[in-house]
Amino acid sequence: MFLFSLIVFSLTSLLVGAAQTQWGLICARALQGIGAAVLAPSALSLLTRTFAEGRARNRAMAAYSAVAGLGAALGLVVGGLVADLISWRAGFFLNVPAGIVMMVLAARFLPETERRRGRFDIAGALSATLGSTALVLGIINAADFGWTTPVTLIALSAGVVMPALFVRVEGRAAQPIVPLRLFASRERSGAYVARMLYMGAMMGFFFFTAQFVQSVYHWTPLQAGLAFLPMTLVNFVFAVQVPRLLEKAGRPLVLLTGIVLTTAGMVWLSRLDLHTPYLTGVALPMVLIGAGQGLALAPLTSSGVDGVAPADLGAGAGLVNTVHQIGSALSLSILTAVAAAVSTGHAAADIAARSGAALTGSAILLALAVVTVLTLLMPHRKERSL
Repeated sequence: MFLFSLIVFSLTSLLVGAAQTQWGLICARALQGIGAAVLAPSALSLLTRTFAEGRARNRAMAAYSAVAGLGAALGLVVGGLVADLISWRAGFFLNVPAGIVMMVLAARFLPETERRRGRFDIAGALSATLGSTALVLGIINAADFGWTTPVTLIALSAGVVMPALFVRVEGRAAQPIVPLRLFASRERSGAYVARMLYMGAMMGFFFFTAQFVQSVYHWTPLQAGLAFLPMTLVNFVFAVQVPRLLEKAGRPLVLLTGIVLTTAGMVWLSRLDLHTPYLTGVALPMVLIGAGQGLALAPLTSSGVDGVAPADLGAGAGLVNTVHQIGSALSLSILTAVAAAVSTGHAAADIAARSGAALTGSAILLALAVVTVLTLLMPHRKERSL
């Protein structure tokens, strides 16, 4: 499945770069999403199967999170560079040789896992997909046309009904796409909620900060990519220290510290306006955000997959990535709606004000993630005394 997803992702990246029409581009991106939807959970599932719970898996998750942060930064810089020097298309074409290299390495080094007979949970997949899509559509449509339009009301209603139907379907399915027993653990359930909130806030951070530096500072795509380096470098430095910190302080405290640092940085960054200097108004808050993300992602991922039965590891890894993607999509639609409500009458001032409003929304999401960790992931007094 990992190799299959690499092939799909690489080929569809080629289609995206070669697209000549708007709809061709959108359809190619949708197909690319299929490859990504298989690639991310299969990679995480391979890690959880390879490394047992405890010190070995903590180190693996720390490395996984560190290279993910580093890869995101390099993607911003390299993508900005090729967009400046060649074309936006080149950024997608680069995925093809990278994918080929990964295929060769995967075929050589990754052992095959045992195979099990199974069934497709079509009803579960459809209800989950339609429900999350309807919610995003309803929120985005509300930002453009209002909350009382028929399309908005129908989409939001479907976004409420479909998740309820999904839970009912999964409770009855012989082989559910998301076994409800994955939510039996308070720690795992808290990790799913916290991840959804955290990644939603971070998606808003990347989206609106990139707009701000390009529209207010009038920076090129390459300069915009380089603007995120303070966050990424600090992220990497802290992420590689996570295994040692977990042994000394424990997972809940490291996770809580990471989300609190991210929240503080996001509150600081949300003060953006038309005259905000890069160093003190953007770069320094990014240092806090990078430190927080470096500390938070590995324990957040481990909490989402630890304690899962071997037969459910694929579903557990898929659920971690699903809440990641749903949180990102839903939160970005909400933050976009918040930003769209702000207007100053001047283009650059609008971008600054909207970015500040959206990042304030990201800070609120992070504050909710802090509450989630305190409520569901921190050990209670009785647990501490045992």
